[in-house]
Amino acid sequence: MRTCPTILKTELLAESGYFQIEALHLQFSNGQQRVYERLRGTGYRSVMLVAMPDPEHVLLVREYAVGVEAKVLGLPKGGAEPDEDYLQAAQRELIEEVGLRAERLTELGELTLAPGHLCHRYRVVLAEQLSPCYLPGDEPEPLDLIRLPLAQIPELVARGELHEARAIAALFMALGALARRG
Repeated sequence: MRTCPTILKTELLAESGYFQIEALHLQFSNGQQRVYERLRGTGYRSVMLVAMPDPEHVLLVREYAVGVEAKVLGLPKGGAEPDEDYLQAAQRELIEEVGLRAERLTELGELTLAPGHLCHRYRVVLAEQLSPCYLPGDEPEPLDLIRLPLAQIPELVARGELHEARAIAALFMALGALARRG
């Protein structure tokens, strides 16, 4: 396996309250030099929840996604506050976005999103044994909550109705964890 390239220089190209665009001047092991650009976050940590009201169903949400300018079907998600660990953040987001609390939270792992250009990682959490609970959240409007049989997920993906890659990957992780449990 080849070593990672050497970073010769990093330039800040632009910055907002949420992102920085950087140019990295790289030298590869064979001497080739290239400039790559990346979108770097400002320390934002996030969680995505696979919330299961029972072993056969999952809760999806439909919410506006500004990147594609459409309502998108996905999973509950959100950011971790500086004083929260990922499981605490998952519990809070579940309560705020879905109005449910989980008796059992299981961290399934970490995923990256477009690692060739983005410095974003998020934790996937399985939420089970759900009961009603409410906290006001920061959503501009209530999310549409949809309870679906897990068996319908492949069909939703095939029809293009569920196309958010993060949600599909998180569901895949959850199905694997459930299968390992037996």
